[in-house]
Amino acid sequence: MTNMRETFEQLTASGKLQPDPAQEAVLPEFDRIRTALLQPVRKGLFRKAPEPPKGLYLWGGVGRGKSMLMDLFVESLEDVPARRVHFHAFMQEIHAMLHEVRKTGVDDAIAPVAAEVAASVRLLAFDEMQITDITDAMIVGRLFEALFADGVVVVTTSNRLPDELYKNGLNRDLFLPFIALIKDRMVVHELASPKDYRQDRLAGTQVYFTPVNAESRAAMNAVWQDLAGGPGAPLHLQVKGRDVVLPTFRNGVARAPFHDLCGRPLGPADYLALAAEIKVLLLDDIPQLGRSNFNEAKRFVTLIDALYEAKVRLISSAAAKPEMLYLEGEGTFEFERTASRLREMQSDDWARRNGVGGTG
Repeated sequence: MTNMRETFEQLTASGKLQPDPAQEAVLPEFDRIRTALLQPVRKGLFRKAPEPPKGLYLWGGVGRGKSMLMDLFVESLEDVPARRVHFHAFMQEIHAMLHEVRKTGVDDAIAPVAAEVAASVRLLAFDEMQITDITDAMIVGRLFEALFADGVVVVTTSNRLPDELYKNGLNRDLFLPFIALIKDRMVVHELASPKDYRQDRLAGTQVYFTPVNAESRAAMNAVWQDLAGGPGAPLHLQVKGRDVVLPTFRNGVARAPFHDLCGRPLGPADYLALAAEIKVLLLDDIPQLGRSNFNEAKRFVTLIDALYEAKVRLISSAAAKPEMLYLEGEGTFEFERTASRLREMQSDDWARRNGVGGTG
């Protein structure tokens, strides 16, 4: 398997990637980690395991290619036990593991959970590290300290500098040691590319497909593949003690059928939490709305408001054009604003003004 620089040069020569000095500048960091991980680990009675390499904290604006580079890196690792996972999904798994371990009555549940994770991987690759939940903030420091002590190498992408993680969060002073740990055990590198590749990719592209049929479904599938770059996995969000599930998520891009988000009893807090976690939403199969599905229509209005205010790019398939979705029944007047927003959110100008449309 070729190293990252060779892979990058092959992809740019073939036209699959564009030359980008900012992306090229981070390649030595990936190859540094790759070289160390590919060295055989020789452990013996009197032989100390080699010191693991420093990880990488790659941060920068959306759409700069962070996730793409990390995916290429993970693919280059040959037989090294590695796992690539969205950071939020990983923390949900950790909370579930802690819950099970605490049932055994142990005094410190973090230690066995960290040991179990460390036993399965040598490298953890996280997409979109961000801390917004106090329960995450209170355990993440000790968890990562244990993972690092067990020799796990961490590579992560983020839209924020380490010093801005959990900014203004409750009891943030207790979180500060984790920021110091990141700076000590990881190289912090800004990917300062001037180009937003995801926004460029969507420019001039149709993002609202009607009617719902085989052609529109195929178009939505093509957009997903282009933006997400592969199969997604469920993303679980904890909102006021409830589990809100996005059925498909990858690289900041989410996809869900209309019924999953508007046919269930979700409210403003759920949609705000959802909008805070994603950059792009593909919403499939918006039906004709009216008296027969008034509750679903109300939730749809709330969802669009949340996406609009959070500057999330919406790509959707629908039974009719925005102005023709809601033609009869209570709420038709109020829906005019939603139709206007749906129309506005389709424009490249709206995306440019709000800096949306991309993921790492």
